[in-house]
Amino acid sequence: MQKRKLSFWEIWNMTFGFLGIQMGFALQNANASRILQVFGAEVEHLSWFWIVAPVTGLIVQPIIGYYSDRTWTKLGRRRPFFLTGGILAAIGLVLMPNADLFTAIMPSLWVGAGMLMIMDASFNVAMEPFRALVADNLPSDQRTLGFSIQTVLIGIGAVVGSWLPYVLTNWFGFSNRAAEGEIPLNLLLSFIIGAVVLIVSILITVFTTKEYSPEELEHFHAQEDKTGDIVPDEEKSKITDIFTDFVKMPHTMRQLSWVQFFSWFGLFGMWVFATPAIAHHIYGLPLSDSSSETYQDAGDWVGILFGVYNAVSAVFAFFLPVIAKKVGRKKTHIISLLIGGAGLLSIYVMPDENWVILSMIGVGVAWASILAMPYAILAGAIPPRKMGVYMGIFNFFIVVPQIINALIGGPMVKYLYGGDPIYALMMSGVAFIIAAILTLRIDDVDEEVSSNATN
Repeated sequence: MQKRKLSFWEIWNMTFGFLGIQMGFALQNANASRILQVFGAEVEHLSWFWIVAPVTGLIVQPIIGYYSDRTWTKLGRRRPFFLTGGILAAIGLVLMPNADLFTAIMPSLWVGAGMLMIMDASFNVAMEPFRALVADNLPSDQRTLGFSIQTVLIGIGAVVGSWLPYVLTNWFGFSNRAAEGEIPLNLLLSFIIGAVVLIVSILITVFTTKEYSPEELEHFHAQEDKTGDIVPDEEKSKITDIFTDFVKMPHTMRQLSWVQFFSWFGLFGMWVFATPAIAHHIYGLPLSDSSSETYQDAGDWVGILFGVYNAVSAVFAFFLPVIAKKVGRKKTHIISLLIGGAGLLSIYVMPDENWVILSMIGVGVAWASILAMPYAILAGAIPPRKMGVYMGIFNFFIVVPQIINALIGGPMVKYLYGGDPIYALMMSGVAFIIAAILTLRIDDVDEEVSSNATN
């Protein structure tokens, strides 16, 4: 018995929940700094508030991966986790922009930061079981397609989430103005809509997707062991063995870790500092301005820019399997990261906000590859019995660079860049280029096995 090849629409439904997850994630990425500044955060302190997000991911992801490998309920193996994560994330989406309602308990700035932590922890609960589900349900030769379709849905969700505040204001007339210290109506409505879409999209996956039973998965694992493609370690039974698995991670995963480190160091810098950088460098506003009408316009435009790179990633993801088949997954990732790095560096010389769209096209190419290629390479290099826990451990190399950037990013802006956050975006571009160079060292196990089989 072999894993059944799924149709396009079966794979689409299996990953559809990621549309809602990424819509919520995009609302957070494009607007969290803006909301925190409205509540009183200084530019150089923004990265410190954002540190709660990767720290929760560092703790949550491996634990969720471990337990999702060992869970079987009426809903299946992975589905209970991303359903629970989706519900909690939706609650965070509703509460974060309404943090000023809790000022009787503590300052709204701290409530907003707390909601950011809840949202990111919940997104982490949902994301990695979704990625593990793709590896569980698809045969090796469909994994690149599966992660690419997932990237398409991530792109669509992110475009909608990023553009929603702008659309609500410019198409439907909802105000993006508010008194100092208050969140505009268009943002409030955007987060509520994002919460609803998140729940609905995850429910579509839950009710349309069937998971293999533990007995079927055990049979598939035994087949993979027999072929010699993967030799799994002895089944672990203690959660503390996550640390042992970390030490014994496969060679390809170690190589990918450095690529992920610099990729996500760059992404975090872009997410945190894009709004103040665009408002100051492109719109010409003083760094102290976080409430004027022009600042709100700049914040809405950053949402458009983030939507552009996500739209490009959604389109480019359709071509990733074809490109990877012709030139290999490594070269595909290298080229994509170089294009993304050039895009971020080009922001410095763009004459106005419209030209920055061109920069974001390059970022979108890199984003599509970052969301697909490393996972497609990783899935063929790790023990299938520990797919969930290793996907969770792999998240270390996503959150650790974000934590480091969160700790040093603000001080670098203040003391190294003279308070100008545009240089944080330049550093993100350099990080992408370093990641591209490090990709040259990766051994792609699946492609090597396929090449040997062909020869």
